[in-house]
Amino acid sequence: MATATGLILSRWRRTLRVVPQSRTLAALVPSVTHVDNKSDFLGKKPHRQHPGILQLPHVRLPQALANAAQQLLLESTVSNAEEKVQTLTNYLWSRHLPVEPEELRRRAMHLEKKFLENPGSPQTEEKLRGAVLRALRRTTYHWQELSYNEELSLVYMAARLDGGFAAVSRAFHEIQTRTPQFQPQTLMDFGSGTGSVTWAAHATWGQSLREYVCVDSSAAMLDLAEKLLKGGSESGKSYVPGVFFRQFLPVSPKVQFDVVVAAFALSELPSAADRTTVLHTLWRKTSHFLVLVENGTKAGHRLLMDARDVVLKGKEKSPLEPRPGFVFAPCPHELPCPQLMASQPLACSFSQGYHPIPFSWNKKPKEEKFSMVILARGFPEDANRWPRITQPVLRRPRHVHCHLCCPDGHMQHAVITASRHGRDLYRCARASSWGDLLPVITPSESPPSPAQDPPES
Repeated sequence: MATATGLILSRWRRTLRVVPQSRTLAALVPSVTHVDNKSDFLGKKPHRQHPGILQLPHVRLPQALANAAQQLLLESTVSNAEEKVQTLTNYLWSRHLPVEPEELRRRAMHLEKKFLENPGSPQTEEKLRGAVLRALRRTTYHWQELSYNEELSLVYMAARLDGGFAAVSRAFHEIQTRTPQFQPQTLMDFGSGTGSVTWAAHATWGQSLREYVCVDSSAAMLDLAEKLLKGGSESGKSYVPGVFFRQFLPVSPKVQFDVVVAAFALSELPSAADRTTVLHTLWRKTSHFLVLVENGTKAGHRLLMDARDVVLKGKEKSPLEPRPGFVFAPCPHELPCPQLMASQPLACSFSQGYHPIPFSWNKKPKEEKFSMVILARGFPEDANRWPRITQPVLRRPRHVHCHLCCPDGHMQHAVITASRHGRDLYRCARASSWGDLLPVITPSESPPSPAQDPPES
């Protein structure tokens, strides 16, 4: 990759100074000190297996889990299962966060002022209050907490077990691929639901994990997750050993876990204050990685960015873990999200293909669209800070379009060609997909002279 730094685009050139190529890839592959066609950048691997590739093929549930889920739904008394599954799926996907009390008061004051400015508005205070309340009911999203009884838990299993497994598997795959030496022994899953995190963790690190703690406030969900582990019965042998179920988080501040996960759980909490309290607790109990996953919607992405800031800016310190935190994935920085700062905000989401549970209405492969944030204990310089590909890669004759989230906190639309950026980088970009890292260094200091500015890529 003799001209890898040719990817550096005008925005980076204007604000930053070029650093030596010897720093490229040094953090990930210490034996490589230069990126050029003579170096051992890829070893004997083809470009389609470059170190930034993180995509997974279509994920398939473990056969024991798929069989247990089919058996439980077949033996249940749930009527019109397909219709209820579709209704719940649509509801969960379109769900927004609850409106905070401060925002409600702001809206009420705005409506009251608007009514008072209108000559035909109600004259008495009681009538004015009634008009404001009616207007608020019409224009405010009515968030409701879901209470998972036995039937709703089964419907949730049929709707979300396979998609949740796929999203979490992709997050775990990123940790495993980038830190193959990491072999966790303990895991805690907050808002464990049907136990998809446990199954995904066992599929990823089953050789090292010896303890899984599943925390969920719903007793019906915990019973269902345990049955799934036992093949659909209450008395069978657990497919995954070392799984423990609880309705409350461990109280002791000394109890920590190598991996802590909250998948599709933070959006179930009724307020920002509740989410902040839970996040501080989860971070205190994290010794290595905190994995947060939500729907790949604007609401889900914004929730995760708020959660990221709560952890990074918080003063909560574990008595056993003085190391600070940094963003391991997907952001290559700790700066404000450029997707949310845009004039038209977009969700930073990813897609993972999977084979659904083969119910009668589930025959074709599906795609799970999700957002994630993985926070790690340590220092940012411990992580690989390559640009992240945030949209599907457009492959065209002799050039490739990549939308990148860069370490300087900006979005960049890069058009990569072999003539301008070198054969190695071009072929790596052509082999990359949405969600991968593009193996290119970006300068991190001050700008060169204007004469060095390249044309816009």
